[in-house]
Amino acid sequence: MSFFDQKNRFISKFNSRYLSASQLSWLIIFSIFLFLGTTVGVAQVKTPHKSGFTLQLLHTSDQEAGVPALKDAPNFSAVLNALKNQDANRDGKPDYPNTLILSSGDAYIPSPFLFASDTVFGGQGRGDILILNALGFGAIAFGNHEFDLGTAVVADLLRPKEDYPGTKFPYLSTNLDFSTDKDLAKLVTADGQEASKIPNKIAGNTIITVNGEKIAVVGATTPTLPTISSPGSVTVLPKEFNDHDAADIAALAAEIQTSVDTLLTKNPEINKVILLAHMQQIAIEQKLAELLKGVDIIVAGGSNTLLADKTDRLRVGDKSAGTYPILKKAADGNPIAIVNTDGNYRYVGRLVVNFDANGVIIPFSIDSKISGAYATDSQGVAAVGGKPDAKIFAITKALKKVIIAQDGQIFGKTNVFLNGWRGDVRTQETNLGNLTAEANLAIAKGYDPKTVISIKNGGGIRDNIGIYTFPPGSTRSQDVIKLPPQANPVAGKKEKEISQLDITNALRFNNGLTLVTLNATELLAVIEHSVAAIAPGATPGSFPQVAGLAFSFDPDLPAGKRVKSLAIKDKKGKIIDVVVKNAELVGDPNRIFRTVTLNFLASGGDGYPFPKRERVDLTSKDTDTSKRTGLATFAADGFEQDALAEYLAANFKQIPFAQEDVSPTADTRIQNLKFRKDMVF
Repeated sequence: MSFFDQKNRFISKFNSRYLSASQLSWLIIFSIFLFLGTTVGVAQVKTPHKSGFTLQLLHTSDQEAGVPALKDAPNFSAVLNALKNQDANRDGKPDYPNTLILSSGDAYIPSPFLFASDTVFGGQGRGDILILNALGFGAIAFGNHEFDLGTAVVADLLRPKEDYPGTKFPYLSTNLDFSTDKDLAKLVTADGQEASKIPNKIAGNTIITVNGEKIAVVGATTPTLPTISSPGSVTVLPKEFNDHDAADIAALAAEIQTSVDTLLTKNPEINKVILLAHMQQIAIEQKLAELLKGVDIIVAGGSNTLLADKTDRLRVGDKSAGTYPILKKAADGNPIAIVNTDGNYRYVGRLVVNFDANGVIIPFSIDSKISGAYATDSQGVAAVGGKPDAKIFAITKALKKVIIAQDGQIFGKTNVFLNGWRGDVRTQETNLGNLTAEANLAIAKGYDPKTVISIKNGGGIRDNIGIYTFPPGSTRSQDVIKLPPQANPVAGKKEKEISQLDITNALRFNNGLTLVTLNATELLAVIEHSVAAIAPGATPGSFPQVAGLAFSFDPDLPAGKRVKSLAIKDKKGKIIDVVVKNAELVGDPNRIFRTVTLNFLASGGDGYPFPKRERVDLTSKDTDTSKRTGLATFAADGFEQDALAEYLAANFKQIPFAQEDVSPTADTRIQNLKFRKDMVF
């Protein structure tokens, strides 16, 4: 739909019923001047060569297939293909023939879904890639989770094998140097090539030709990658990065700008650029938007921010986190659109936008009834008349057989919903966070009885144990019904039982456990770091879940000076030691506390300042399951999944877990003083 079509549609909608003849005339004149002003103002920046272009961008990020993807991935294909092939006037032609399908990363994640591919397709994650191939992605940016299992797994998934095609699209990131990593260096290819000619390859940018129109696509990955994942020897630029430092964000923008400028200089016929930016917090993509030149659209990633407008029907219980799209003014003065949707195959993002002759987007052309977030639940599929892709349905069906067998292995019971929601475990204490931290502490005491503290990151919890539903017909968040796990008669699982599948789906990373010794000063530094990234709208993976201690903090104070009270407590809540009172360290700063944490954090993951001395890794990599101890042998000893399974079996096999999740106003271990009074003591 052209700019003038949109103008006429707007004027028709608000014509004589709302406007006088003179008002209508002024509106027409204003619209024409607005259009001409936009075109003239950018003529010096972009090269004119065609008279307008309408693009349909279908996008997503953070697919991160877990158990829900068994249904949501086929549904995603149904919605995506229905939008791609939409023919409203039934003339036998798609309404928007110029369609591009892109993702901004985290296309897979360690999970039961990913590991089931080992049995079904002969390699971890291959089912995920086969689904991405079938969906028709033109290119995908590297997120952080692509690297969670190391660069050797990345290489295995990208490369074709005799019975496996690898990625039929290129992976992109312009601020990652893969030449320094032995696993990935051989997969790197030159920038500026057609995406269709470089499947199975890695590049900084690529070109995708859509019906004769060349569109530049550039990838970028969060520079915090080394602290939140395992990128091996990949060099991350800029090397020093603080996402709160304007200078560091400007340095990141400069890395991206170099890639954009080089590509456009070598290809002067291109005047449309899309950036796939996996920055973890959408606030960073918004800052980048104002620093870049020549970029028209940013597909954000990593924050799972659901952008939507009032015309979008969201899945039951979901809320919009902002208007779709977010419009900013770029450094060259041109408009730039930022798009994002929730991940996990829950939504298809759709942006239909006109470009003027200079390759500049026309914001007025974006129709909220067309662009936005399209839910992939059953109602969403029916609304667009979609049908799941047969290949994707077959893939998920094969994976389901392997996954369902795990749901019959029972380790405990719960009378309550165990809260693993991303927005909660990364901002507040939850009952699932408490349970897993307690499990880690119990296992650690078996190795060293002097262990008194358990600290883990909320980002390591990937899903709930239980179901989140609503009464029929309700979409109000206050009507939510949170229930314990439901029965699975096919697997022999009863209601309220916690299975191997529940455990592996919630703790998908299965981090190993590590014992460290902290003195009082170091403990305070660790806790300060754990809440340093808390900010409005942020969901930092570094936020803690703890056992053996309680603390309060004020998020309005500067990072590093937020902790007001901190005490070591036993299982009954009795204070063993007061470490911080009235924001001051109490007692001997060199007294020590034996602590269990995740090996990821002990190695500096999420930026945690754990000391390197006296570290003892509790993990066993013995592949002989007959040598594993305890009741749970599906995971090796000393790993989080095994710890939780054994803890449940020892404590909640007969008597169900019953600690209900509460709001931040009632949290006791992690007391946010923005919501409650300090009651640590």
